[in-house]
Amino acid sequence: MTERHKHDARQRRIRRAIRRGVFPSAESASGARSAAFQRRRFLATLDKPMVAAVLLLLAIGSLMVFSSTWDWSNNTYGTATGFFVEEHLRNVVLSVTALLIFAAIDYRFWKRFAFWLLLLTIVLLVAVRLFGEVKFGAQRSFSGGRFQPGELAEFATVLYMAAWLGSKNTRVDNFFFGLIPFMIVVGTLSGLIVSQPDLSSAAIVALTAGVMYFVAGANIIQMGAVGGLAGVVSVIVIESRPYAQQRIADFLAGFSDVTLSDYHTLQAITAFLRGGWIGVGIGHSEQKFGALPAPHTDSIFAIIGEELGVLGAAIVVSLYIVFAIRGFQFARRAKDNFGSLLCVGFTSWVIVQALLNIAVMTGAVPSTGVPLPLISFGGSSLLVVMIGVGLMLSVYRVATRRKSTAERRSDIANLDRSWRNRRARLSRAGDRPSAAAGPR
Repeated sequence: MTERHKHDARQRRIRRAIRRGVFPSAESASGARSAAFQRRRFLATLDKPMVAAVLLLLAIGSLMVFSSTWDWSNNTYGTATGFFVEEHLRNVVLSVTALLIFAAIDYRFWKRFAFWLLLLTIVLLVAVRLFGEVKFGAQRSFSGGRFQPGELAEFATVLYMAAWLGSKNTRVDNFFFGLIPFMIVVGTLSGLIVSQPDLSSAAIVALTAGVMYFVAGANIIQMGAVGGLAGVVSVIVIESRPYAQQRIADFLAGFSDVTLSDYHTLQAITAFLRGGWIGVGIGHSEQKFGALPAPHTDSIFAIIGEELGVLGAAIVVSLYIVFAIRGFQFARRAKDNFGSLLCVGFTSWVIVQALLNIAVMTGAVPSTGVPLPLISFGGSSLLVVMIGVGLMLSVYRVATRRKSTAERRSDIANLDRSWRNRRARLSRAGDRPSAAAGPR
């Protein structure tokens, strides 16, 4: 048999093997290589400092949720890990999966759903007042407290404000086409949340939306007037809520004598005093055994202070600082106003929650029911925060992709929107030629 015949026979055997599926064809091998490249590219375009900060906060939160619930779980489920495994780890796995999905999808895809999500949120806020469960004197949740429309409202506010304020034809500094629609949207959401009642979530919605409106280029005089009006409304709401008046009275009394502070704040301060600089050790907290209310949610920072000490609390605060720095850097690098405002909104939302929770635990503000984001136990609260982080990572991924020459020229040609023309107060990466192409 000649060499030519041997070669032809070998090629026929290879083709038969391919048809039988013995080994992959060149096309399938090429597809596998392409899929592996896409996976490597996805991981390479994730921002490492942001991902590290989020994962560390989740790890600390999981550790402290287990530490603060093992005794209650043992009495309820018959095992110390029952609640932790069945509830918290399930929520963490679901939330991390949601983060990866939303980070992989171009954030601009979700802009078209902003209005419909806002509309759905308003419907749910009305429904929870009619059919919701009453817990601790408030009607704000469904499904045994696992889903609270007020938490969805915080997310929907950021997404809708970013889509609306980031549109090219939005006249942010105009009284009739900017301020009035802003007040209607925020007032509607805040009013429905206050009626539950949930003053802390309403405050978070208003503060986050206010930051986004300011960054988008709001008129400073109009913002001052809105702030004054919000103050007047807040006083009226507090006067109509006896429990809110009592919290403020206890808070003011605590300035002269800390023992006169409200029970929650007093127990949190006791936890910090017991913890000292290095803490009493993981699992050795005494305040979690009935003294601190909700030790795995609203009071978890006090448990951190007791078991990990000032050092552990400082590490948590440092991780939130990293989160804030990277979030606002994402906003500056974004390719469009929608992406910039998304990052500003979600970063402000997480930091406002963290500041409120930490301030309550340290006695700096009156008591509120705000969980510590990414650390406290939660179902819907953890999920919506992680989706928000996923959208921020998507903004970063899109901004760091290598741009074509035409895109870079278009971005460089954009003028920096400064304070003088009362437009966006955050410049974009495209405004700086050196950052246009992102990291190499």
